[in-house]
Amino acid sequence: MHRRWIVSVTAVVASVLGGIPAASAPAVAAPRWVGHVFVINLENKDFAATWGPDSPAPYLSTTLRARGLFLSRYFGVAHHSLPDYIAQISGQGPSGQTQADCPENTEFERTGTGAFDQALGDGCVYPASVVTIADQLDAAGLAWKAYQEDIGKSSSAPATCRHPNLAATDTTLEARRGDQYATRHNPFMYFHSVIDSPTCRDKVVGLDALTRDLATVDTTPALSYITPNLCNDGHDDPCVDGRPGGLVAADKWLRVWVPKILRSPAFRQDGMLVITFDEAEDDSRACCGSPAPPNVDRAGITGPGGGRVGALVLSPLVRPGSTSRVPYNHYSLLCSLEDAFGLVHLGYAAQPGLACFGSDVYGSAQPVSLIRPDG
Repeated sequence: MHRRWIVSVTAVVASVLGGIPAASAPAVAAPRWVGHVFVINLENKDFAATWGPDSPAPYLSTTLRARGLFLSRYFGVAHHSLPDYIAQISGQGPSGQTQADCPENTEFERTGTGAFDQALGDGCVYPASVVTIADQLDAAGLAWKAYQEDIGKSSSAPATCRHPNLAATDTTLEARRGDQYATRHNPFMYFHSVIDSPTCRDKVVGLDALTRDLATVDTTPALSYITPNLCNDGHDDPCVDGRPGGLVAADKWLRVWVPKILRSPAFRQDGMLVITFDEAEDDSRACCGSPAPPNVDRAGITGPGGGRVGALVLSPLVRPGSTSRVPYNHYSLLCSLEDAFGLVHLGYAAQPGLACFGSDVYGSAQPVSLIRPDG
């Protein structure tokens, strides 16, 4: 049985929405369930730098943390960036080329299948037989979108579903003035099941589309996967346009976009926002029993994992100002998303004993059922 947590919610909504006048907050009825999930990934920061007392990101580390549930033992699973993003949507471990962030956009040459449906081989763009949560949502009739900042800023590439041609060099490994999109931070572009689909151009879009889609519950996808550009995700410091980068830029970006999500009808109805980081900068530890991936010696290149990064969950369903010390990683996030939507667990998200979000997360009120009423 897949877990769909239904919980009673009362004043928790007002705490999460903090700053919204009470008169504008909608009435909230019980029971409730997770129906709309938003995921924001930031870049390459160690746990202490982000969440410590001297954090350059006080909006994230203090203001938002007080309104949400802090996952203090959340870890990346690999180095460098790309395999962490791929893990979040497919449960696949790194290959030699994804560890290197795929400077050449090669085909993944599959040689077999390992434990937990791991594609054996090497390369970048997985064959259509390798399934992602996007494929699962499509099959279930649930909407998803990847909102990628600056994806439409190139004069020579498509404005949506943008990725290098096969066998071509990825020119987005470094930021360009006016165009700071990074393909490697958009994991959907590494799966033929997505890039070969005629709907890719409608589902992998610019960040500006999020404002429009948040206007109503019906136009908000079940899964919104949100990636800032190379300045606003904290990756570059300073940024190519001369702005301060790092956590300062990321915190400024969050101040703009997080309130838009929290005020949206879909979030207020049954939403959950997860803010985390792909990997730690100087930490290659692993957690949660992550197995050694079959295609590389070590997932973290210099260690077994991607290091401790922490994560924050904001939702009407969580207790504001609370902390969970349950060990989680990106595979845990995937299985938690799949649980929310009643989907089977893919790849390493199916490991026995892996923690998926449970009563430690949805613990603001007593769960009354594990299955949504309609399904």
